[in-house]
Amino acid sequence: MRVVIAEDAVLLREGLERLLADDGIETVAAVGSGDALVEAVRLHRPELAIVDVRMPPTFTDEGLRAALRARETVADLPVLVLSQYVEETYAMQLLSGASGGVGYLLKERVADVADFRAAVRRVATGGTAIDAEVIAQLMARGRADPLGALTARESEVLGLMAQGLSNTAIAGELVVSHGAVEKHVGNIFTKLDLAPGDTGHRRVRAVLTYLGR
Repeated sequence: MRVVIAEDAVLLREGLERLLADDGIETVAAVGSGDALVEAVRLHRPELAIVDVRMPPTFTDEGLRAALRARETVADLPVLVLSQYVEETYAMQLLSGASGGVGYLLKERVADVADFRAAVRRVATGGTAIDAEVIAQLMARGRADPLGALTARESEVLGLMAQGLSNTAIAGELVVSHGAVEKHVGNIFTKLDLAPGDTGHRRVRAVLTYLGR
């Protein structure tokens, strides 16, 4: 796998590069600004971009805006945001604006290296990895809810799907059978009018609907 890292903190940038290398993941560019991210994506066409939110020159939302620009260069570029902050406006555009893999993790809540590496691979292959705190903050915006038809349990299952959990992991989390989870997931697809097709793609689309509610 080939990735581009956009992180202005040199020690963290180099630490991420080494951590990924230990897992056989090649960093083709490690940059410190949003403009450099867009250029690196244009040159290298990576399979994943790992992006901080606040970068030079203003340290506000340059990283997210650059990620959106990068997706104009490489359609549906998988993007994993790794930040200390939840920037709501551009985060919603990034998370709901494409069908490629998406992730948003908070640095201080990444407690396990193996889990982080798994999130990297999941997003790179079109899946999702959204921190529960990110979901909570985005949901607090009070936007119109297109998920009103879901039961409380179906909403709970969809929330765990947004975190990147598999059906097996969801069953363990909720202490229910695997079959029960599959039934809930099927109901979610039906109620969100997601036509049969690629199951993984429908899963991402369901999560994006959830995040864009």
